[in-house]
Amino acid sequence: QVQLVESGGGLVQAGGSLRLSCAASGRTFSSYAMGWFRRAPGKEREFVATIDWNGGDTYYADSVKGRFTISRDNAKNTVYLQMNSLKPEDTAVYYCAAPSTAGWVIRMKDDEYTYWGQGTQVTVSS
Repeated sequence: QVQLVESGGGLVQAGGSLRLSCAASGRTFSSYAMGWFRRAPGKEREFVATIDWNGGDTYYADSVKGRFTISRDNAKNTVYLQMNSLKPEDTAVYYCAAPSTAGWVIRMKDDEYTYWGQGTQVTVSS
């Protein structure tokens, strides 16, 4: 069974930075793309970023492009989300997600992912 565990959330002032981590277990991590999503209070879960199996390709939501960076360390079975220049509107629960099939396609819909972490809260104060 695939397990995903996020960490690194917290409270930060606007303009600050946080790095989220997602540790994966249960299958060959390096064969699969990974994604990050977020859900803000009162809103639907939305796509943030995705990365291919070896980190060579990435794709971002327009709202975070240029501020957030997704990366991965396959030796540690971990995917990261570096978040810089944070804004109050970035406040949300952040989730990492993994698809059930290998191969690289840009997956932006949450129903394209099978496995989800429990989420980590990010709060950005103004």
